[in-house]
Amino acid sequence: MARGDDHATQPWVEKYRPRRLDDVTQQHETIRALKQLLYGSGGSSLTEKVASLPHLLFYGPPGTGKTTTALALCRELFQNITNRETLQNRVLELNASDERGIRGVPEKIKRFAQSSIEESVDAQVPGFKIVILDEADAITADAQTALRRTIEVHSRTTRFVLICNYLSRVIPPLASRCAKFRFKALEDGAVIARLE
Repeated sequence: MARGDDHATQPWVEKYRPRRLDDVTQQHETIRALKQLLYGSGGSSLTEKVASLPHLLFYGPPGTGKTTTALALCRELFQNITNRETLQNRVLELNASDERGIRGVPEKIKRFAQSSIEESVDAQVPGFKIVILDEADAITADAQTALRRTIEVHSRTTRFVLICNYLSRVIPPLASRCAKFRFKALEDGAVIARLE
């Protein structure tokens, strides 16, 4: 979530990365479903349904907005948190391809999920943390099994957004604990329109 701090030195892909769900290109069905989970059928304020937000699994080709959507979702969930440190204690973003195996990623996630969160006085701030695990299909089956156990144990205080290119590489017991959202390849015209 610390992205977007120094606009002058950022590459374009970060500087112009969509920051809200409404800004994500071409993934209309997914964005509509996510907004329904957050806001219900009306308005722009978070609903009580957010407390029951499921774990999410975003899958599809690279470059289709999966990570961007996960970050935008977190920004909308925690939009009322103004303290940067508090926000960083609520969202953990990891890339599984950086640390393959049974130890690295699941241990970091477990430590984060076990840590306590500061209670918010704002009723609009959900009472849970978010773990975004990019390239979840890159970790071993054993690591995915360990991750599944962590999800089960900490689901009351932590929600997980798993991101992968290939759904078939995520073990079924892990995938079954998530609401799945397929991201489709972007059309050239949509990419050009966004760049312009």
